[in-house]
Amino acid sequence: MESILNVRNVSKIYQSAGRELTVLNDINFAIEKGSTVAITGPSGSGKTTLLGLCAGLDRSSTGSIELNGVLLDKRSEDERAAIRNQYVGFIFQNFQLLPTLTALENVMVPLELRGEKNIKAHAMELLDKVGLADRSHHYPIQLSGGEQQRVSLARAFSNKPSLLFADEPTGNLDAETSEKIIKLLFDLNKDAGTTLVIVTHDPDLAMRTGRVIKMKGGLIIADENPNYAR
Repeated sequence: MESILNVRNVSKIYQSAGRELTVLNDINFAIEKGSTVAITGPSGSGKTTLLGLCAGLDRSSTGSIELNGVLLDKRSEDERAAIRNQYVGFIFQNFQLLPTLTALENVMVPLELRGEKNIKAHAMELLDKVGLADRSHHYPIQLSGGEQQRVSLARAFSNKPSLLFADEPTGNLDAETSEKIIKLLFDLNKDAGTTLVIVTHDPDLAMRTGRVIKMKGGLIIADENPNYAR
């Protein structure tokens, strides 16, 4: 299988009060196109830092990251932003919707950035898929947490990403709402054939993926297929 993400010898070191703080230490893995992967570990293990590097939101201190055949390390911030807009979708724990835009307008933003046509119709189609067609003109403050996360799901899939990063996608939701969001996420992902990488504390969510990468103290301590572990 072809890899969509290659992480080679990646470390991330911050300077803090004149001392070096190593958040990631010599990380290596590859992710195949179309696969579903969970990255788990306790707080401070480096999960979210790793996700940020993989998405080109930040640069590694050492090593290289290749996303869909593009090496991110030598690219400028603007170039990395263009690569993200072309290939990557995001879902965040705190939804990250623009408060001054309606649900429909939030979903339209990535499409506008890409210069797509018929963006309003496409955005409405996505809102319909997540069950929010009748809430399209509501602002985020008028929506429940679960509804906001459904809007962010529609937005994440709007630019047909090759790779979708979800950072604690159910972290701010109750159990019943979380279950609905997880089902929707996997259903949309399957329909689109997207590669899905989830950062999560939730072992049940991790077990639904095809592969679990476990982290601790900036290191990968396990890399396994949960279905074989049962």
